[in-house]
Amino acid sequence: MSDDGSAAPNRLTRRKARTRAALIRAAQDFLAGGRLNAPILEITQAADVGMGSFYNHFDSRDALFAAAIADALDSYGAWFDALTEELPDPAQVFAQGFRLTGRLHRTAPTLSKVLLNSASAIFESDRGLAPRARRDIETGMRAGRFRPRDPDLTMVVVVGAAVCLGQLLHDHPERDEAASVDQVAEDLLCMLGVPAEEAREICARPIPELVAPPEVGAA
Repeated sequence: MSDDGSAAPNRLTRRKARTRAALIRAAQDFLAGGRLNAPILEITQAADVGMGSFYNHFDSRDALFAAAIADALDSYGAWFDALTEELPDPAQVFAQGFRLTGRLHRTAPTLSKVLLNSASAIFESDRGLAPRARRDIETGMRAGRFRPRDPDLTMVVVVGAAVCLGQLLHDHPERDEAASVDQVAEDLLCMLGVPAEEAREICARPIPELVAPPEVGAA
């Protein structure tokens, strides 16, 4: 230990961080399973931490679930930005982001289910899918690529399409997710004012090899 005793506080900080992360992972598993009313005791048992430790980090189950959703949205957001940041055309940015997001429902199922079971939080959050969709739509409007009649209603359609499409892909594992996602992305581009032939060409372009974000709920 150093003379100033810093080693012990550092160990305590790391232990607290591990406990918080374990609680968030456990909460994400419960969210993915749709168990939004799970007792705190069950969550702490799944996280292998004590009830006292829970209240050192969160004052309620709702606060824990909010943190778990925020963590999932941040994981998604960092992944999304890394795969779309260098594209010059707003229409391609929007389409590629939607196409990659749609494929996550099969490649990162736990993350997908956390987001699907938190749909209202997704729409209202300043993290994750909704703010990026709005940003890309507004960028396309400024560039003259998009002409939505009402940007707020457009957001309802885009986020609703992303959520409902994800649920469809979970409910029907036999469905070709790439073809389904690309078709919806093409339809959304048309809704935004991109000519149909161009929208089809954009959604047929190659996309980056899909490396999913780290799965939430994983130890």
